[in-house]
Amino acid sequence: MDQRPPESGRVREGRDLADPPPATGPLGRYRWTICALLFLATTVNYIDRQVLSILKPTLQQSLGWSEINYGDIVFYFQLAYAIGLLAAGRIIDVLGTKIGYSLVLVVWSLAAMAHAGVRTVTGFATARFMLGLGESGNFPAAIKSVAEWFPRKERALATGIFNSGTNIGIIVASLAVPPLTLAFGWQAAFIATGAVGLLWLALWIPMYAMPDRHPRVSASELAYIQSDPADPVTPLPVRAILGYRQAWAFAVAKFMTDPIWWLYLFWVPDFLFRTYNINLKTVGLPLMVIYTAASVGSIAGGWLSGSLIKRGWNPNAARKTAMLICATSVLPMVFASGAGSLWLAVGLISLAAAAHQGWSANLFTTTSDLFPRNAVGSVVGFGGMAGAVGGMLIAKITGYLLEVTHSYLVVFIIAGTIYLVALGIFHLLVPRLEPVKIDDEGNW
Repeated sequence: MDQRPPESGRVREGRDLADPPPATGPLGRYRWTICALLFLATTVNYIDRQVLSILKPTLQQSLGWSEINYGDIVFYFQLAYAIGLLAAGRIIDVLGTKIGYSLVLVVWSLAAMAHAGVRTVTGFATARFMLGLGESGNFPAAIKSVAEWFPRKERALATGIFNSGTNIGIIVASLAVPPLTLAFGWQAAFIATGAVGLLWLALWIPMYAMPDRHPRVSASELAYIQSDPADPVTPLPVRAILGYRQAWAFAVAKFMTDPIWWLYLFWVPDFLFRTYNINLKTVGLPLMVIYTAASVGSIAGGWLSGSLIKRGWNPNAARKTAMLICATSVLPMVFASGAGSLWLAVGLISLAAAAHQGWSANLFTTTSDLFPRNAVGSVVGFGGMAGAVGGMLIAKITGYLLEVTHSYLVVFIIAGTIYLVALGIFHLLVPRLEPVKIDDEGNW
């Protein structure tokens, strides 16, 4: 379906689409169905992403990988993710959310399944590279969808809900991958989880359209969605992003804190394996606890800032207060490597993961606070690229640290302290969250 903005002369139910419809009748809730679709896509994204880390000990034993080999494989995923994010946001902006999201999901699903056909480090690195290219489109597409379907006061909550799919995806992978591997071999785990993504298209294609063209959206709901001041229609090319300090603030925060989330994804299972002798049969419960907490943190973080805004706080105070609470909550992570017991370590990691997701929900939402809808995908892609570059660095650093020291101490100290530094830099670059003013040539 064509997703270009409607022409002013086109009429839906007798209304000129250039103006918001009158807010009459009960307020519909179809926008939350769209949020559920975004949640499902993000869940699938993280199922496919998490399989490798769960199987790390199995693959190291079967294929003879060193810690540095594993770090290199993760590095190539991050490299592709960074490259993909540089272009993914603009692709989503140009193609539209419906077509763009469908395209990237097909790419990452096929790449996930391709892991089953390789045996060498080079083969896995290639498969991970293609997975990273495809998966890079998920968040630009999802954030753009939220900007299209939700007014500003609901965007943090909607972002928190779909972002919680990252945690549900990890939980599902933790519960599904071990029995699949034990019953059918590790190849089956990659094939089965990769194929799930293709099923999502059967929901997405018939159910998604722009809100002003969707038959399930009532006049009242459309008026509510469009209740914010109109955005400018000037396209914002990727090169123009470099001129916005607001975009750099988002990118720096992503560069500093995204690697910590990658650390949880790719290395926490290994930490539990080597420190507490968790194995493939018993890893599911600790990971389920960690990422259930993270899911709660994602929704709670988005709810908190939205609730403050509804109470009269301005977006600047609401978002940054929520981010400060999350950044402070991560600090106990510095003690996780020496916790001394499995469940104390799991508790500390759970708190940090929940706080990261609350932080992330609010950080993502600042892009739609600051930029018009037609630029959100590009801004998110730019920031995500910066986060992936940080992920490349943490993959290399962690691999070499573990090979030399056999300890997570230094890595966890970095993980616990970096958020407060990132928030300080973000605030210096953007003292107030105010929409940028763009003229007809894309200048601010």
